[in-house]
Amino acid sequence: MNEIAEKQPLPINHIGRPNFAAEVGIDSQERREAIAALVALIEAESLDVIRVGFVDTNGIVRVRPVEARHFGQAATNGVPFTTALFAMDSANFIVQDVFASDGGFGRASMGGAGDMLAMPAPDTFRILPWAERTGFILSDLYLKDGLRCPLDPRRLMQEACASLANLGFAFVSGVEIEAHVFRITDPKAALADCTQPATPPAVEALRHGFQHLSEAAADGLDIVLSRLRKAIRDVGLPLRTLEVEWGPGQIEITLDPLVGVAAADAAVVLRSTVKQTCQRMGLLASFMAKPGLPNAFSSGWHLHQSLALHGERVNSFTDAYLPISETGLHYVGGLLRHARAGAAFTNPTINGYKRLNATPLSPKRACWALDNKGAMLRVMGGTGDPTVHIENRIGEPAANPYLYMASQIVAGLDGIANKYDPGEPAANPYDHQGSDKLPMSLAEAVEATSASMFFRDAFGNEYIDHFVALKRHEIGRFEAYVTDWEHREYFELI
Repeated sequence: MNEIAEKQPLPINHIGRPNFAAEVGIDSQERREAIAALVALIEAESLDVIRVGFVDTNGIVRVRPVEARHFGQAATNGVPFTTALFAMDSANFIVQDVFASDGGFGRASMGGAGDMLAMPAPDTFRILPWAERTGFILSDLYLKDGLRCPLDPRRLMQEACASLANLGFAFVSGVEIEAHVFRITDPKAALADCTQPATPPAVEALRHGFQHLSEAAADGLDIVLSRLRKAIRDVGLPLRTLEVEWGPGQIEITLDPLVGVAAADAAVVLRSTVKQTCQRMGLLASFMAKPGLPNAFSSGWHLHQSLALHGERVNSFTDAYLPISETGLHYVGGLLRHARAGAAFTNPTINGYKRLNATPLSPKRACWALDNKGAMLRVMGGTGDPTVHIENRIGEPAANPYLYMASQIVAGLDGIANKYDPGEPAANPYDHQGSDKLPMSLAEAVEATSASMFFRDAFGNEYIDHFVALKRHEIGRFEAYVTDWEHREYFELI
């Protein structure tokens, strides 16, 4: 028996599907050279593990750690992830029958909670300075029939950028995002009932007081900010500023402008960097828009954007005689026209609308203005200024970067194609009659998205139906949940 066993060939050890890159048409000499260079870097840096990841509809980074010695194979063959990840809402509750022949997706290639394959994108590779001998790389998703996964948010961003390129433009974006950093006072999370997520740990602010950009507050958080600053730089992100914001434990981070999909990739990595670095300090970083904690201020994600002439360092929004060019003006018109239907992409959580409704500092109407922070769209710069750009102030920090940016691009392109006129800039954005009111709730925003023929055409019915189904499930769980406010309001009274 032993002699017979010794003569049997050993099974082939492989990850994914052998040479899947060639099967789906992405194999090239350039890609092979890029992978070879990464393999050499991994060996030179003595890395142990590579986190191969992608971003789901909810903006959650999903990863599978691959042993470093297998990375070259994983990059060629793909890394399997269950399709069921796209059937999970924001709390990871399954919203459809993933074991059906089509998985509830309407596609046989996504049935049975089977696998899809993540194909690592070589230009997204980073070494994580806070994790021991660990690399990280983002991926594009493919189904087992060889087609791109239609639900991959990164695909939508790539297609939006390709549409821009066809017209001779490139998307330029600078991230400005706020977050809170808290000290955990009770790390034990009590389990809720099976229909609700676990109770978050008890936390407290790292500092107190409400002094915007106060030097004393900045110095009080310096130990944390220094660690974060180093981690952000060391992971390869182009840090522009890291500073204290208004409320206790609130910070703001900005990055230098980046072009195309790289801007969204950077936002993904930035949030992970902040959360994981704080976690290693025993702290909790949250990108929730309005934490339900005493004295917590709301946080936003202001997206700075412009269009460059493709392949050139020329800003197409700059005009020698006007505050913004005709192209930029029509881009603004597109963003305003589709603001209500696009709000579910810029503000995809129930909590995000608590920020929009509760604070006088957030936009209330779909209007634009020249350097006025009360407007949804603030045009920054000036006549002849080569840095003229649009700041969209509606977004929340928890937004999926690919969906946020892609929705801006396609809406702006529609404005350019149809020469939409945004009207005169608002003198008082909070009393700008004639402009649409922004949605007051996620439910209102999701219904606007569902009814939007524009976004159905831009992103496809399949994606919009998927997105809407996940959001409606999230909203349904919220509406069925008895909140603390309800209990305090009614329990003893009636």
